[in-house]
Amino acid sequence: MSRLWPDWITDWPKDMALERFSAQNHGDYTKWQTAIEAMPQVQTDAVTLNHSAITCELSGATQTDLAQMESCLRQLHPWRKGPFQLGPLYIDTEWRSDWKWDRLAPAMGTLDGQRILDIGCGNGYFGWRMLGAGAASVVGVDPTLLFCMQHRAIQHFVQHPEHWVLPLGIEELTATHRFDWVLSMGVLYHRRDPLEHIRQLHRLTEPGGRCVMETLIVEGDQVLYPEGRYARMRNIGAIPDIGSLERWMGEAGFQNIQIVDVSTTGLDEQRSTSWMQFESLDKALDPSDLSKTVEGLPGPRRAMLIGERR
Repeated sequence: MSRLWPDWITDWPKDMALERFSAQNHGDYTKWQTAIEAMPQVQTDAVTLNHSAITCELSGATQTDLAQMESCLRQLHPWRKGPFQLGPLYIDTEWRSDWKWDRLAPAMGTLDGQRILDIGCGNGYFGWRMLGAGAASVVGVDPTLLFCMQHRAIQHFVQHPEHWVLPLGIEELTATHRFDWVLSMGVLYHRRDPLEHIRQLHRLTEPGGRCVMETLIVEGDQVLYPEGRYARMRNIGAIPDIGSLERWMGEAGFQNIQIVDVSTTGLDEQRSTSWMQFESLDKALDPSDLSKTVEGLPGPRRAMLIGERR
């Protein structure tokens, strides 16, 4: 059984994090935990972490087992990051996160022996891929308890001892413990103070380490501060242009900033599926002009940058 907490992190709020796995913290916790506990005990023959889908080969699973497994996993809807392949069961998530990983992985290079922190990690998909690329350990934090429970469900099969997804926010992490890599993917535009977010990433990065910043951006030379919603999302603080993003990273202390990728999110990369049945990107764009959101704002483009902490 995988450990619930990385014992080498002694300066984070362990008790608070573990207490959040409770019905007192979320009304659906009991339903989710019951679903995980009800999953069949089938043998995992092999785990593959370096393919597009995180894959577990299962043996001895009957059709009854597989039906029960699917029923339990569907109770953890919506599945946003992935995909996952558990025996014959394919979890077709909202995001083709493997496409984003394929754009990032060449720039990260070898991760052998690295300790990694993934901020806003969702269910931990990118953590699995980094372990597949040789990372020694990955700690993900995400305040959304459902995503932490999805990670527990995948761990039911993978049982990797060096991957954690904890229900914490970045503001709850002390910077006395730092990491070789710190990732912030899809978080910055949800922050009211983006520069402070990047400064916190810098504080959590080991000297000599690097940070991945992935975020929505806009074209031009000024930051977009949406009034009301952006692409139907409520909690949007600021969407920077690429120049402002580079400047913010520099002001926070990062050096040798590299633009890894700039791309437009397509309807084949983010979409509704049977595993994420809510409305997705197609409902957030102007149907007569997919380059704009339904609010008439510039449509979603995303950038990945890597900066070094000296």
